[in-house]
Amino acid sequence: MLQNKQLSLKHLLLIFRGKILVTWALVGFENLFLALIPLLIGLAIDDLLAGGYDHLVRLASLMCILVIIAMGRRLYDTRAYGTVRVQLGQELHRRHQDLPVSAHNARLNMARELVDFLEAKVPEILTALIQILVAFSVLAFFHLQLALSAAAVSVIMIIFYSLVHTRFYQLNSGLNSQMEKQVHILETGKAMSMLSHLQNIRNWEVKLSDTEAILYGSIFILIIAFIVHNLWFSTSLSDATTGNIYSIVSYSWTYVESAIMLPFTLQSLTRLSEITDRINHNSED
Repeated sequence: MLQNKQLSLKHLLLIFRGKILVTWALVGFENLFLALIPLLIGLAIDDLLAGGYDHLVRLASLMCILVIIAMGRRLYDTRAYGTVRVQLGQELHRRHQDLPVSAHNARLNMARELVDFLEAKVPEILTALIQILVAFSVLAFFHLQLALSAAAVSVIMIIFYSLVHTRFYQLNSGLNSQMEKQVHILETGKAMSMLSHLQNIRNWEVKLSDTEAILYGSIFILIIAFIVHNLWFSTSLSDATTGNIYSIVSYSWTYVESAIMLPFTLQSLTRLSEITDRINHNSED
């Protein structure tokens, strides 16, 4: 199925679209229900304070349905994406048989990251998108200023990531090139060569970690400002109930918790773009 195709996220999505669409549909239902929980909790609080139980029953019913869907999706995912990994591994092995074993082995492991992204990261991204849309809509319902502050946070996050995109690509390229040498170095049996190799890996990982720390430290400062602003603003609304304030704060946190997937996703795609370039060339760097 993958013969004469580029080994990339795009072609995996096209070739295995049936299996992947089932997963995405289940993710959609799961996260639509999940996104409604904070709102129902807020309604249940007001209802219980007024002596009612209807919203509490609705909340409990929704959570039971959510558990069933989540379990079913995970049972399906393991089998579906396992099949994709097998076929991708077979095709990569066929194409790179002339490479040294060290590089061949490393690329087989790297290629699995494409499927790992589809299995683990894409559902997280879909979850984030659904929660962002629901949270944004709820915040806009309470007051437009709450929604505008949320939109501003997302834009600034993307700007922050754009400043380090090229550096992430270069650092992943260096790390992957070093990993391709590992089996060869093991074959030599030289202790000093292995020590140097491990130190080089450590150096690349430290540089990646330092870049991440600066990026996400800046983003979390932004998040703190957003949460403080929305908490202050919600309490200043004259007609806000206790349940309303809880919902505003909950959805503000849900929004930023989901929006932070934007730079995480961009970082993952940067790494995968380097891996895609690497596994589609039948030569070492």
